[in-house]
Amino acid sequence: MDVRIQQSVVANLSARPQPIEAGPFVIGLDPGTASPGINYATPRPGAPITSADVTALVKAFRAAGRKPRLEYVTSCAPRLEALLVVAGFAVEARHDYLVCSPGALTMPPLPDGFELREPVTEFQLAALIGAQNEAFGSEPVASEADVARVQRLQSDGGIAIMAVTGSGACAGGGQAVPPNNGVSEVAGIAVREQYRRRGLAGAVTAGITGRLFAAGAEVAWLEASSEDSWRVYERVGYRPTGKRLYIALD
Repeated sequence: MDVRIQQSVVANLSARPQPIEAGPFVIGLDPGTASPGINYATPRPGAPITSADVTALVKAFRAAGRKPRLEYVTSCAPRLEALLVVAGFAVEARHDYLVCSPGALTMPPLPDGFELREPVTEFQLAALIGAQNEAFGSEPVASEADVARVQRLQSDGGIAIMAVTGSGACAGGGQAVPPNNGVSEVAGIAVREQYRRRGLAGAVTAGITGRLFAAGAEVAWLEASSEDSWRVYERVGYRPTGKRLYIALD
């Protein structure tokens, strides 16, 4: 499963507006943002990597005006971390990734007073992004580039879902990237603070995952950033499967 997940990350970055091939690495660049969480690199699973490859990767990031940063499944490049640390990179985080298959998915009831909806208009997309930004501690606003990014995800076969109150307010939501070889990453699961502790995060996660499987995906995966989110994902059928590393050069 590790190789399959890593291959899906390579495919996701290769589909960015301005991907760069840098030896055994793929850098996914998006001209609409300088965010390191969107502009990062990953190695091709099993490819031999040398210190010279790391030096070339850093140069490619610098030439593009982006911070050198990688995310990857550790077992797919077991010697890479040591090369990166020698080059001055520092570990940001180590995460477990969790996987769900169609037979494991549990669909919890949607909390009363909420509806799951796929955003269609620019207003709806901006509301979803703003709610996600607020939930993750940023300003609750969305740029034109942010909206265009989610529109591109949807047009390529990805999924975006927003949770809407009876009054029409966006309480949260999430996304999934277009599946590649039957695999898709679920990300951005967020609920605004005043709507938490009602089961909404689980309903959003299951709603996105169920739509992926209905469209033919075989595997959905995600990462848990806290014990609370870990419990949410496990309740709807996700199980820890492997390790991922976030590492960057300031």
